[in-house]
Amino acid sequence: MTRLRDPYSLFGLRNYPMNIALKSEDFLARLASGLDARGLVTDPADMAPHLVDWRGLFRGEALAVVRPRTAQEVAGVVAACAQAGVGIVPQGGNTSLAGGSVPAGEGPQIVLSLSRLNAIRTVDKVGMLIEVEAGCVLQTAQQAAAAAGRLLPVSLGAEGTAEIGGIISTNAGGINVLRYGMTRQLVLGLEVVLPDGTLINGLRHLRKDNAGYDWKQVFIGSEGTLGLVTAAVLRLVPAPRHKVTALLAVPSPEAALSLLARAQEEIGDQVSAFELICGLSFDLLARNCDLKAPLAAAPWVVLMQADSCLSGIEEAMESVLAGALEAGEATDGVVAASETQARQLWALREHITEAEQREGPSVKHDVSVPIADMPAFLAEAEAEVARALPGCRANMFGHLGDGNIHFNVLIADGTDKAAVNRTVHDVVAKYAGSISAEHGIGRYRAPELAHYKPQAELALMRRLKGALDPQGLMNRGKVLG
Repeated sequence: MTRLRDPYSLFGLRNYPMNIALKSEDFLARLASGLDARGLVTDPADMAPHLVDWRGLFRGEALAVVRPRTAQEVAGVVAACAQAGVGIVPQGGNTSLAGGSVPAGEGPQIVLSLSRLNAIRTVDKVGMLIEVEAGCVLQTAQQAAAAAGRLLPVSLGAEGTAEIGGIISTNAGGINVLRYGMTRQLVLGLEVVLPDGTLINGLRHLRKDNAGYDWKQVFIGSEGTLGLVTAAVLRLVPAPRHKVTALLAVPSPEAALSLLARAQEEIGDQVSAFELICGLSFDLLARNCDLKAPLAAAPWVVLMQADSCLSGIEEAMESVLAGALEAGEATDGVVAASETQARQLWALREHITEAEQREGPSVKHDVSVPIADMPAFLAEAEAEVARALPGCRANMFGHLGDGNIHFNVLIADGTDKAAVNRTVHDVVAKYAGSISAEHGIGRYRAPELAHYKPQAELALMRRLKGALDPQGLMNRGKVLG
């Protein structure tokens, strides 16, 4: 554990009284004294992009946007805020789908942007790891890994904007979870600033470390409510040299699960992605994005990818598809013959959200249920939407291979959004699922978490929050509300 020798001296706060009646001008002047000319943003026009989420659903207010350059400066800013009782909203690329990265709650707050902490410190080809600062954009880290012949397997739609710190703080998922796991499974070490300004350096380059509590896990997925990630050591994997991508029409989710089982039996863990997409998604893509699938119309479609360092994966996939067609698990299919064609198939999946937005208002749900229960859940949840919410339509797509589906509801004018959430989440709860598979809780799902999470678990979460952030300054109004 590393503590700044004098965490207040950098900002002239050695004699700054704790929890004073805040004079914002004095406080900001003291912050500015420890930062360079770009470190403190108070102009309303420059602050504006940091005060609204990218979907325009959530807005907030802040005294300033603070943009430190180093972990030591982050620690100094956090110590100053703790001493003055000022809330902190950590922000990376601001790509949250749950409103977790913009101000909420009451009291004075700052937005603490980590975008200037963006260095790639180490790429270890032999140890297969990368040490990177929190503000580094995911795509930049992926490119650095690729230059060393390695793969950073976190892959998601916002990878050109999302930053490493935010990805860790939300435990982001993406398309490769089936093979490589969530972000949590890739984190080897963290550097973290606690709510009192303590800087902890746990950036160990170790695959095995069983010496005491694995404290980094507390911060992964905590959405900035317990502390700030300033750097991380992430596990890399060998970069596959052979990839095969296929799009298949399937008659039902049950058939899709049979196809998944077949692929895993014949190809094993080389299956890296297995996406299930309903027919409505393709209607929306054709109508709103001028994108059409190279298949006959089908009620359900599977997008599958397999990767390998060894040759022969293409032939193995063809064998899987032939067996699926013969068994009736698939009724039609295409295999990408080039990287360009593979990107075109993935573009169908990646543009569904855009097509949905162009269609009109919707209520989004990022849920998970046990994989074996997915067909029953989909049928029951769709039927319940049709029964309880006349005029609404369920648009279902997502990562069937790891039990995560985006069950979005296209709503009619005047539909009660709270009623939509409760309708879908009640069915999720019936199947012992989760109301947030990979997007987090943020502001968007905080009321639903309070309703569905068992009280004993909520109490434990509050005990952790109270122990690490007794003043309640970190990301107010998020997760626990």
